[in-house]
Amino acid sequence: MAMEMIEYQRSYRIPVYEMGFNHKLSPHSLFNYLQDIASEHAEILKFGKDDLIKENRFWVLSRIAVKIIEWPLWEETILVKTWPRGTEKLFALRDFEVTGKNGQPVAMASSSWLVVDRTSRRVQRPDSVLSHFNEEFPTKSSLGRNASKVDAPAPGSVKSSPFRVQVSDLDINLHVNNVKYLKWVTDSYDLDFRMKHIPEFIEINYLAESRYNDEISISTSSAENNALQRNHSVVRNVDNTELCRVQINWKDCLQ
Repeated sequence: MAMEMIEYQRSYRIPVYEMGFNHKLSPHSLFNYLQDIASEHAEILKFGKDDLIKENRFWVLSRIAVKIIEWPLWEETILVKTWPRGTEKLFALRDFEVTGKNGQPVAMASSSWLVVDRTSRRVQRPDSVLSHFNEEFPTKSSLGRNASKVDAPAPGSVKSSPFRVQVSDLDINLHVNNVKYLKWVTDSYDLDFRMKHIPEFIEINYLAESRYNDEISISTSSAENNALQRNHSVVRNVDNTELCRVQINWKDCLQ
């Protein structure tokens, strides 16, 4: 297969409605771009959503880690590149690079995906979907490592006020869209902190599904040796099911 198909890229221009109060691309919008191009490229390679549906299966994002060097600004055009990196055990791996003006690096990311049977909800080995491409996949990693396990918040963590899953949080399968979890977490911070800090690293583990009207709470703790590293756990209150874990490393906006 031609390299131009294995590596795929497209540009995005930052519109005003994806910009935060600081005139920079919002964190959840960056994750939306990554999800968008991953889906588009998988369709081109013939192992996308529609191809898996024929086999009664679907993709689930399990882990993603993103390092942000510089947040894009309003009306800036960025170039997002993605490529699959083959498989590791049950995971199908996919990486990303984002460049901004003058080709300068903006962000890089690594993600791990699972193939799930629609009927049994059991995880399937991805090899049957991807094995015929494995020898042609690039092996380069944008982060130098795969997305990994995120630690739970420490004992004594701060718990947010509960809130409900809204209709606008749902995807086409009537589950909460994976980007919404990051939005919930970043919205749990007060305005003063957000005005003074910006994320430089975000890592997420998706653990369980959530649906409309579930009551959700978020627990948060700071790392012992780094007050700007925060670990979060998003939990469904009715059965105490942990839905995802999110680690965010913040930096001062003046840095």
